[in-house]
Amino acid sequence: MPNVVILGSTGSIGTQTLDVIRSLPGFKVLGLAAGKNADLLRKQIAEFRPRFASLLDPEQADCLTEEFGIPVYSDAKAVLEMVTDPRCDLLVTAVVGAAGLMPTLAALQAGKRVALANKETLVIGGHLVMKYREQIVPIDSEHSALWQLFTGRREQISEIILTASGGPFRTYTGDLSSVTVEQALAHPSWRMGGKITIDSATLMNKGFEVIEAHWLFDFPYEEIHVVIHPESIVHSLVRQKDGSLLAQLGTTDMRLPIQYALTYPNLRESSVTPLDLAAVGHLTFAQVDHGRFPSLGLAYEAGQSGGAKPIALNAANEEAVQAFLQGRIRFTQIPEIVRSVMEQFPGQSSPGLEEILAIDAEARDQARTCMGWRG
Repeated sequence: MPNVVILGSTGSIGTQTLDVIRSLPGFKVLGLAAGKNADLLRKQIAEFRPRFASLLDPEQADCLTEEFGIPVYSDAKAVLEMVTDPRCDLLVTAVVGAAGLMPTLAALQAGKRVALANKETLVIGGHLVMKYREQIVPIDSEHSALWQLFTGRREQISEIILTASGGPFRTYTGDLSSVTVEQALAHPSWRMGGKITIDSATLMNKGFEVIEAHWLFDFPYEEIHVVIHPESIVHSLVRQKDGSLLAQLGTTDMRLPIQYALTYPNLRESSVTPLDLAAVGHLTFAQVDHGRFPSLGLAYEAGQSGGAKPIALNAANEEAVQAFLQGRIRFTQIPEIVRSVMEQFPGQSSPGLEEILAIDAEARDQARTCMGWRG
């Protein structure tokens, strides 16, 4: 019975992971780590009875400790202890942002298997994390698809094609500088948290996935491409050396790639309704408008340059997206701020963990300063 620790248990991926575990006999929830949602964490503890948990609010954490008689921590060091606990067999990294890097790396160094849903871990620390390649299984639907397509045919593949829904502004004809937070959060295909939904609207999310694919599959950026696919049925494709294409298709339900990551290398029956192609009716594809969505190009530039640039890309984007969600900047300022900050950092290096953290902090400061200049 695998013991699972879930980081980000109250978020979109975390709650769906628990939903999958409900339907899969043989998994035990060892630990749950949440951000600020004490009410949902309380319900999760009551249902799954983990050995320990974590919550950012110290007072709420103490209340949960007293209520359930288990340690509920509130500091980052304790989270590292949770993911390296000898009883932990599998870590699901479902937190958002650069905060996922340290616990993921700690778990890998402790020999744990990691089901990785945190894009930023590979964006800012791929050169560190992929030293433990054999312990990682991706959860992102695109990379889960590639994982299946690559099996047994790595040497036969010449190109990776990631699909993107195009987000809420794929066919938008108005001025993007005036779109509202509500419009940007209205994703047509997926239901996700606020930050990743905005990243999907700018296509930065797809840029992160390009960097992820580079690290996960040791593939050159020049052979990783993106196409718009609004139905979100084809999750990724690979082109074989003879020119033929192989695709992985599935419903727009994250429980499928989550279950695949939990049970890998085995397949189990799923509670998700199977894909009905006749009901879908048609599949369409189109090129990306890079001029309208410059964030994707920024991610390619950062990934190809390497060094501090991907770290600056991510840090500036996190700060800018948060500012947009708070109504402090316009939608189109997000890539402008990211570019401005990214240009201040060098490429072509392999920073260690402490250096990554320092670059991350400096880039965030520069992003905040940049947004201050913009008033």
